[in-house]
Amino acid sequence: MLVADTYLGHRDDEAVAEAVDGSDHATVVLSDTERRRSRVRTETTAGRDLGIVVARDLADGDVLEADGGTLVVVELAAVEALVLDFADSDVSSTAALEVGHAVGNRHWNLAVRGEEALFPVTESKSRMEATVADLLPADVPTRYEHVPPTTFDDDEVDHTHGDEGHGGHSHGGHAHDHGVRTIDGGER
Repeated sequence: MLVADTYLGHRDDEAVAEAVDGSDHATVVLSDTERRRSRVRTETTAGRDLGIVVARDLADGDVLEADGGTLVVVELAAVEALVLDFADSDVSSTAALEVGHAVGNRHWNLAVRGEEALFPVTESKSRMEATVADLLPADVPTRYEHVPPTTFDDDEVDHTHGDEGHGGHSHGGHAHDHGVRTIDGGER
């Protein structure tokens, strides 16, 4: 079995790209769950048995080094997402809060892309649709699409909740955002 245990960097880095381009590298496609694990046993796209032992979340384009200098390029499998498109609707603040409350109670991950809200499909589609159906105005179309699992990553949010006499959940006076962000590079 090939064991990749060294993180070299991302393929966007010039030195890493040169190393990959000049090698007979392997490619592995990881699920969202696998990319977050420190140890994974899987196969390369060519069918070679592969163990990955790195203590970090992996991203699409990350490059690892395995036994004997073999480079392994990481690709991420897309996840399916429910997309609510608010672009051509006039959603009231009440309707927006009701939708937010309903999906928040289900602990759905959320990404915001322009005027769209995206939720990874974690339940049956019919159950997810039923959760939002009665809360959405008729002019808000829904659809499904496949997106990178990193769409729902939330690297910018500080979830350190110190115990300052508030039941263990103090915000210490700082702004606190639970995962609403743009993924198109725009401002929050």
